[in-house]
Amino acid sequence: MTTTAARSGIVRLAERAPQLSGAEMVAQLVPPPQFDQATFESYQADPAYPSQQEAKDLLISFAGGGAAPAKGGFFKRAKKGPELKPGVYLDGGFGVGKTHLLAAIYHAMPVRRKYFGSFIEYTALVGALGYKNTVDLFRGADLLCIDEFELDDPGDTMVMTRLLGELVAGGTRLAATSNTPPNALGEGRFAAQDFLREIHAMAASFQTIRIDGTDYRHRAVDGHAVSLDADAYEAEITDAATRGLVSDDAFSDLISHLARVHPSRYIRLIEGLSLVGLRDVAEFDDQSAALRFVAFIDRVYDAQIPIRATGVTLDGVFPAEMLAGGYRKKYLRAISRLVASTLA
Repeated sequence: MTTTAARSGIVRLAERAPQLSGAEMVAQLVPPPQFDQATFESYQADPAYPSQQEAKDLLISFAGGGAAPAKGGFFKRAKKGPELKPGVYLDGGFGVGKTHLLAAIYHAMPVRRKYFGSFIEYTALVGALGYKNTVDLFRGADLLCIDEFELDDPGDTMVMTRLLGELVAGGTRLAATSNTPPNALGEGRFAAQDFLREIHAMAASFQTIRIDGTDYRHRAVDGHAVSLDADAYEAEITDAATRGLVSDDAFSDLISHLARVHPSRYIRLIEGLSLVGLRDVAEFDDQSAALRFVAFIDRVYDAQIPIRATGVTLDGVFPAEMLAGGYRKKYLRAISRLVASTLA
């Protein structure tokens, strides 16, 4: 078997048993590679959606880059704006630049202790270290950025609300995003209300910033991922393995393996890969397995690793009853990312 240290060849993810210490998990709390250089200057606000520029201006102020522009024109006396709250919540659909802006806050804020991670990474850290140790770890931090705040697990939401409450009391500033599907009529307008209701104990600490717009990637959620025939798949995997490390797993084997690996270790599971290969993709019939796959795809997408697959197109793995259920937003986000990953 090719080891994780290998730079080329083929590995089986189902044979990897990654380990990740608490310190290593904390070291991972930085923006994903595609946002390493994200700045406010590189965020291109769409003039057709004024809320994008307004959000950018407010966040520059939040990050300490100057006061937000005064209303009323150049010759009007500037009024002192309302004091910024310790937290900001970016509310909007796919592809309007929320994660870019979140990373821009991280890079722009001139502080020593700052962290950037997805909601699942923070909750995984609590699971690995325990609540008290996690609070002690982040106590005194200047900034916590939380991408894709999830509201569908009451237990996780309660833990995060309690954690954030303790940190804000100690002076930590917060910035959070969550995703709203662009095709979900009316849902976007209620995302902020959902967020504030679920974190009611912390709601007064957050200023909601709405960002409208269309997906800059121009990917429709109801588009299709690419599925290859067996010969084309074999050719792509073999060719890619001469230039980098690739994985090649039966879809069922990977899904079974994900149940044995804590989601906090998924990032280590794909370490070193230049391509992920999945054979004989099939529709899910178990929601727990589907949600683990969503968490796995989040890590693959963050690492910008392409996917090649055979069988059912990857955007078709979530059955209609799952898409109509309480985890709909998660599945739609995963579909958007799966389409992009198979086209990369």
